[in-house]
Amino acid sequence: MEHLKHVFAMMGEPDARYADPDAWNRLEEELGLALPEDYKTLVDAYAPIQVNGHLHLEHPAAPGLGLSSFMARTVEAFTATTWDEHVLCPGFESTGPLFGGERGMVPLCSTDRGEYVFLAPRADGEPDRLLTCDGDEQDFYEYRMSFGAWLSRYLTGGDMVGPDSAAFYPGPLRMERWQAGQQSIEWYGPERGM
Repeated sequence: MEHLKHVFAMMGEPDARYADPDAWNRLEEELGLALPEDYKTLVDAYAPIQVNGHLHLEHPAAPGLGLSSFMARTVEAFTATTWDEHVLCPGFESTGPLFGGERGMVPLCSTDRGEYVFLAPRADGEPDRLLTCDGDEQDFYEYRMSFGAWLSRYLTGGDMVGPDSAAFYPGPLRMERWQAGQQSIEWYGPERGM
């Protein structure tokens, strides 16, 4: 919960333009699994949005190509990938990377640098498991933490998509949203004490 508060403090006043429990219910039914509550809270509060020119968060109720479409396209692309025999993918050592559904990884967000964050399957009672990768590399990196904790560390310059992957920008976060047929809207979060 502290991580969520930290992210909200950095991103500023939520917009919550598409908050819609029915959209989440439909998406989770389609996926066959429940998505993390902190992820849904953050997406409801701000998405669709691009943060600091890199990180994209989509929303399931946004018009056009929303979260469901992003997830389906990403699962399709990663499923079609030919994986090296020795790819590092924690939890998928015997099968190689699997995507979608209850047994595979579910994409949560991406960056314009070709990085992806996936929710990995977990047993009841286990903490969330996130796997990240750089789309140009074969290996995945595991983070046993909530999405809120991952995002908090990502936004404060942590190596959260593997070694040497930090993308820290001092000062307030820059957010951007595109509207159909309109120019993008840009705004800044509050000053950060870093």
